Amino acid sequence: MAQFIYGKNPVKQILQTKQGVLEVFLSQQDKEIEKRCHEIGVPVQILDKKGIQKLVGNVNHQGIVAKIQDYKTYEVEDLIQSKHGEYGLIILLDELEDPHNLGAILRTADAVGADGVIFKKTHNVGLTPTVAKVSTGAIHTVKCAPVTNLVRTVQELKKQGYWIVGTDMKGTDYRSLNYDFHTVLVIGNEGKGISRLLKEECDYMVTIPMVGSISSLNASVSTGILLYEICGRRKVL
Repeated sequence: MAQFIYGKNPVKQILQTKQGVLEVFLSQQDKEIEKRCHEIGVPVQILDKKGIQKLVGNVNHQGIVAKIQDYKTYEVEDLIQSKHGEYGLIILLDELEDPHNLGAILRTADAVGADGVIFKKTHNVGLTPTVAKVSTGAIHTVKCAPVTNLVRTVQELKKQGYWIVGTDMKGTDYRSLNYDFHTVLVIGNEGKGISRLLKEECDYMVTIPMVGSISSLNASVSTGILLYEICGRRKVL
C-alpha cells in the first residue's frame, strides 16, 4: 500500500535517504528535485495544483508530493537488537494523540540515536503523512514498533534487562538518575498522562521541575529534554 508525503523539506529528506520513493509530483519544475529523482531513478510528474490536491487534500503541500511505500514498522526485538551503545534507549508512547508530537519525537529520537519508538496499534496516533512531514524524514530512520499491549510489552522488556522510566508531575527530579542502564522512557497521553497499569510497571518516575504558571510541558518538548539528559549522562553526545 502506498502513502504520500508532502512539502519541500520532507520530500528532499526522503529523496536523500532513498527510502522507497515510488514517484514525485510537482506543480512546477524544480531542477534540484528533478535532478535528484533522475539520479536515483524516481519518475517525476508535473501536475496542476488541483491534481496535487486530489492526492493529499487541502494541505500545505508547497507544490511537491512524493508517493512512497507504506511506512515500515518493526518488532520490539528489532529495537532491542539495534542498541547503538552500551545501554539501550527505547521510547514508549502511551496513547499519544497528536501527530505533531509523534513527528517531533521521532525527529529527536533520530538526533540522539535512540533505538526506536514503541506505541499501541490502537488508541494512538500512527504513522501518517502529517507525522512524516513533522519528522522531516525521521519516520524512515527511527524504528517504530506498534504493539497490542503496552503493559505486556514492558514486562517483556524488563525480562530483557530494561528499566522503565515513567514521567509524572509527582516524580523525582529527572536529573537525579544516572541512566546507566538499559532504559525505556515512557511518555504519557497529552491529557491523561501515563495509564495506571503502565505506571505500576515503572521502576522510576521522573518529573521536569517548572517555576512558571503553566502546569505541564508539551509531550515532544518533555521527551526532548529527557532524551538529551539521558544521553548527556551517558556521555554519548
